[in-house]
Amino acid sequence: MQLAIENVTKRYKKGVVALCGFSLDLQPGVLGLLGPNGAGKTTLMSILATITRATEGRVLWNRTDIAREPDVLRSVLGYLPQDFGVYPNLTAAEFLQYLAAVKGLDAATAARRIDELLELVNLTEARKRPLGGFSGGMKQRVGIAQALLNDPELLIVDEPTAGLDPEERVRFRNLLSDLSGERIVILSTHIVSDVEATATDIALIAKGTLVAHATPEALLQQVEGKVWEWVVSSADLTQAKQQYLISSTTRRSDGVHARVLGDEPPAGAQPVAPNLEDAYLFCLSEHRAGVPA
Repeated sequence: MQLAIENVTKRYKKGVVALCGFSLDLQPGVLGLLGPNGAGKTTLMSILATITRATEGRVLWNRTDIAREPDVLRSVLGYLPQDFGVYPNLTAAEFLQYLAAVKGLDAATAARRIDELLELVNLTEARKRPLGGFSGGMKQRVGIAQALLNDPELLIVDEPTAGLDPEERVRFRNLLSDLSGERIVILSTHIVSDVEATATDIALIAKGTLVAHATPEALLQQVEGKVWEWVVSSADLTQAKQQYLISSTTRRSDGVHARVLGDEPPAGAQPVAPNLEDAYLFCLSEHRAGVPA
């Protein structure tokens, strides 16, 4: 099982380039595709889901070009797009039955899978309610269920935790981890904590280009010894942000505790262990400065 993205470029009208020479080879596991809004994540996901065609380059699923033979991938694909729509007059069960038929599942298999998935996403008691009355988080859980109907070999989820409350987010993270055995899972998000909790591999994307591709441990090693905790007053915080790369701040009784990224610490700062958000922001900063990855 292999997904190979080879020098993919996507140009839209008026010269807008969403992806530029993007290449990545994926094996079973959870890939966290991490990048700021507008980085090209959703464009890449739509190309992988055979919705959009690349302008240049190709995507191979087990050595088959998905632009030429999309059904080879579509039969084993589960996809939750960022903007997931539902039919408001259908119940959750009816909606999933409809999509199961579209995916070619027989009635018995569909009924069994729908029962399992509604239980998995904690919607069993709401299965007969019209989707128009669902909250945003409940609709998102229906979207997760539909993506898993055909027990996919490639599962693509684009900003999947949007609209989920903290408990649902943890539940979904655990679900992704459980699903990561013999399949490729791509989690596209700008939320570092979602990736930190689930990914076995991370790809950082910015302005349509691949900034870094590594394990979480390798990314953390890149920023080891470059993270400092510095206490500043609230009055000095604005100037500090102009002078240093600050990944986060926490207000306490003795002042603002700022996490500063860089080779040299501010006066009085103390070294601290890096986290994945530190590594992410550091890699993006290096990329913007033109430093080779």
